[in-house]
Amino acid sequence: MAAQVKQANCAVGTVAETVTVSQVVDGDTLRLRDGRLVRLIGINTPEIGREGRPSEPLAKAARKALKTLLGKTATVGLRFDREKQDRYGRLLAHVYLSDGTNIEMALLSAGLAAQIVVPPNVMQLECYQTAENNARKSGKGVWQNVYRPVPVKEVSPSARGFRIIRGRVLQVGESRRSVWLNFQLRPDKGPREGVAVRIARTDLEWFGDKPLHSLRGKNIIVRGWLSPYKKQLVIRLRHPASMEIIP
Repeated sequence: MAAQVKQANCAVGTVAETVTVSQVVDGDTLRLRDGRLVRLIGINTPEIGREGRPSEPLAKAARKALKTLLGKTATVGLRFDREKQDRYGRLLAHVYLSDGTNIEMALLSAGLAAQIVVPPNVMQLECYQTAENNARKSGKGVWQNVYRPVPVKEVSPSARGFRIIRGRVLQVGESRRSVWLNFQLRPDKGPREGVAVRIARTDLEWFGDKPLHSLRGKNIIVRGWLSPYKKQLVIRLRHPASMEIIP
């Protein structure tokens, strides 16, 4: 039976399941007693090192903070959004303690996570943005230097995973499936090298009437996951909340 939670700390009426956590995998992933994995919606925490790779700064601190929040009982409520699972088969949920505390908000407020939007799961967007903004203004945790926006000219060709980058949009182009934001080039790179941002046409509905071509010549900050595409590193921009126009 769905349980009531407080209308505070990003809570939304009811939770769909009350479950027991058996393991904190990292700062944004839980394993339940029944074996299911839960990926916390709306946040990204630094990655724990695996297969010989070192952990990212504050990754272990985020995991420890999550363990502390759960306490000994480790019983939480799951509130599902529009999508219940991701492509890896993990449950996607906003997670609450028994007193109604939203765990994502707690980690964001402590500066141990960055807010991220993967539509259509946007239920707590404004609340999570507010929590992150307060932590950023105070320079807490990852906002001291871990998640500082990196100029595109300084992005390493070997960079992968979650990044926050900044640069001036040199060109806005279109292909059959995407809209592309291309930054100023490195001196040693060709026209299709370096770093770019891709907005899939399937995500354009989230941008409403925002004219993407008007971004040409603007300086922007974008957050998301960097992955290689041909000779470029590409961030897929899923939602306008993951982009900021700056002077």
